[in-house]
This record gives sequence, C-alpha cells and structure tokens, in this order.
Amino acid sequence: MDKKLLDILVCPVSKAPVEYKEDTNELVCRPSGLAYPVRDDIPVMLESEARTLTAEERLKDK
Repeated sequence: MDKKLLDILVCPVSKAPVEYKEDTNELVCRPSGLAYPVRDDIPVMLESEARTLTAEERLKDK
C-alpha cells in the first residue's frame, strides 16, 4: 500500500484515519469498526463493501 495514499485516506463513515493490515489486505478503522478491502492495490472505501470487525479485532493492537 502506498504510504502517501494511506496518509490521506480516511474512513468514509467516521472520518477517522485507517491503517493497512497486510495479512488481511484491508484498511481498518477501529472507531467505526469496519475493514475495507483492497483489491488489485485499489482501496474499496464503500461502507457496503466493508466487513464489520469482531470485538477482538477492535481491541487488538490498541
């Protein structure tokens, strides 16, 4: 994931910064509890495409 792109991306729901998780190839937003997929190196920042984080994932790496 391009660092410059990651620096400007925010969650469309909460407007909070997102962090890239390489192991799942997702952009994670803990405040909204959503994980956005990255497909072919393109972030899909649509709430309808996002996965809801589990309670464990929301607390992990805090």
